[in-house]
Amino acid sequence: MDIVLTAVLTALVIGVLAAAGGFYLRNKLASNSIRASENAAEQQIRRAEARSKEILLEAKEQTLQLRTTTEEELRRERQELQRTESRLEAREENLENRAGLLEQRDAELRQTRDALEEEQRELASVRMQEQERLEQISGLSMADARQLLLDRAEEEVEFELARRYRDSELQAREEADGKARQVLASTIQRLASEVVSEVTVSSVQLPSDDMKGRLIGREGRNIRAIEAATGVDLIVDDVPETVTLSCFDPIRREVARVALERLIQDGRIHPARIEESVEKAQREVDETVRKAGQQSLFDANVKGLHPELVKLMGRLKYRYSYGENVLMHSVEVGIVAGMIGAQIGANPQHCRTAGFLHDIGKALTHEVEGPHAEIGADIVSKYNMPARVVTAIREHHDREMTTVESFVVAAADAVSAARPGARHDTVENYIQRLQALEDVARGFEGVERCYAIQAGREIRVLVRPEDVDDARAAVLARDIAKRVEETLAYPGQIRIVVIRESRSVEIAT
Repeated sequence: MDIVLTAVLTALVIGVLAAAGGFYLRNKLASNSIRASENAAEQQIRRAEARSKEILLEAKEQTLQLRTTTEEELRRERQELQRTESRLEAREENLENRAGLLEQRDAELRQTRDALEEEQRELASVRMQEQERLEQISGLSMADARQLLLDRAEEEVEFELARRYRDSELQAREEADGKARQVLASTIQRLASEVVSEVTVSSVQLPSDDMKGRLIGREGRNIRAIEAATGVDLIVDDVPETVTLSCFDPIRREVARVALERLIQDGRIHPARIEESVEKAQREVDETVRKAGQQSLFDANVKGLHPELVKLMGRLKYRYSYGENVLMHSVEVGIVAGMIGAQIGANPQHCRTAGFLHDIGKALTHEVEGPHAEIGADIVSKYNMPARVVTAIREHHDREMTTVESFVVAAADAVSAARPGARHDTVENYIQRLQALEDVARGFEGVERCYAIQAGREIRVLVRPEDVDDARAAVLARDIAKRVEETLAYPGQIRIVVIRESRSVEIAT
């Protein structure tokens, strides 16, 4: 029991001692922590005081610098104001001096004006006196003298105009022949290739390109036989399934075409067969020509023609002028000439016959040299046609005509040729002409787009408004017209329209 009590007491003593030791350690640690916190706070305070002193120093420096800058700016502004004030004072003094000079000059001008007015009055008085003296000496009033001078001036001007007109007319007559020849030569040079290609060439379609080799034959014997028998050039080129016949004589070209189509259809192509086909084609074409001449004779209501004339007229079935069949044109001219002759009291049968035969010379223009009107008149005169008919045929293209029938035939010829749709150009040439016209307009600076309209009678040119102004647009139209006249060949007139359009576009959202 004592042992237990002793142990308990010992334990209590130890616990008390341990508690006292822990309390002492806690107090020791707390006091150390407090001292450390106080030291840290003192350091923070010292640093804050040092920082506040630095801020105050910086603020003082900035304030001093700002004050110095402000004072410097104020000083410069004061100097500028002083200079401005000096300039204004100098300008004011200058204006005052100028005002004084102007007043002085104004006074001098008033004096000069008064002197001039006085001199003008004196001159007017002297002029009146001189005029009265001149009227007394000449015996004419001022109005009469003025009218006399005007009359003399008019006479001199009329004489000068008449002299210049006469000189110009004489010069024009002297130069007209040469210029006309130049114009004709230039026109022929430009249009010869197109006209030749239209009136001397025919195309024949082939079933296949293999037929070209058969037409040529071994070593070219077949093509030589065709050309020798027909007198026509057979052109075999790269055009697919097509060969071309070229010859100035439309009858021979038609014979060659018929014979070639027979050979292609038959398939047996050799020199003997070629000669046989050409003979048959010749007889067929001759019969077609005869029937065409007879039918045209009935259509035109012309009577009493020799069979040879009828046959020659039938040959015109294969002749074309500007896309118009010459035989049909002759029938039209005969009908129109007969109607005109009946209306004006001329012999309608003579007019009808002359109109029907007026182009008969074109059937032989490739065989006989000379104008077709002269050739036609010589032909019909051999078959005892009336003299007035022969004269009308000979003169239907002349400037001076001697018979009524000549005027009637010329008028009917013009009416038939001018009929809408009578004469036309090929599509290729038409497109080329329009393209050439547009290319001329596109060659100028500032042109945006251009369109040829009304069959090439008008071209509308749209220009960029920022590059071409209104004045330049007028000049551009004149330049394009001049370029067209210099570079293109065309009948009639071409209207040039230059359009300048400005647009402003905004979008509201």
